[in-house]
Amino acid sequence: MSTRPALSRERIVEAAVQVADRGGLAQVSMRNVGRELGVEAMSLYHHLRAKDDLLDALADWIFTQIRLPGLDDPWRPAMAARAASARDTLARHPWALGLVESRRGPAPALLRHHDTVLGCLRRNGFSVALAAHAFSAIDAYVYGFVLTELNLPFEGPSGAEELAGDLQQFLPADEYPYLTEMIAAQAIGREYSYGGEFGYGLELVLDGLADRLAQREE
Repeated sequence: MSTRPALSRERIVEAAVQVADRGGLAQVSMRNVGRELGVEAMSLYHHLRAKDDLLDALADWIFTQIRLPGLDDPWRPAMAARAASARDTLARHPWALGLVESRRGPAPALLRHHDTVLGCLRRNGFSVALAAHAFSAIDAYVYGFVLTELNLPFEGPSGAEELAGDLQQFLPADEYPYLTEMIAAQAIGREYSYGGEFGYGLELVLDGLADRLAQREE
């Protein structure tokens, strides 16, 4: 006869992740998480104070999944790798996008994440202000990209080409010359993937930060 593993904060958070992945953040409740674990909801209160505590823990869990740079890593590849890891993590757990920056609790992984990113930038010559700007610009780009990617009205290159073909039928080329030009050049017969835009856009952000850093060093 198998024995159920002892209930712990870690197991509760992992169960909450499963609930959120299946049904979204709205489905995360003490009752549903308890059901996921096969226990009564009241059992969870030995490890978590309330649902808000669970949401704080979920936000903190997300930051444990994102690759952190080393403090002395070269800043540009470090920020690129972290951004790619954040994108992958948020895409796997869409519910996290609206959660990670909304919590006010001093969660350990979140604080360590932010401190390490800022530390990497500072040790690479960024001023306090420029490090803050860099952190904000990179995360705004990543979060915005993921939000767009999750809500696209098509999936994969075939879906993109099908949508582009539909649009071509309804867009007069003489009225929308540049839009129809872009659709024809980028999406028709090109195996277009919106995800392929991520790296290009990130390089533009990093180029701008590199320019600002160079100006500061002059």
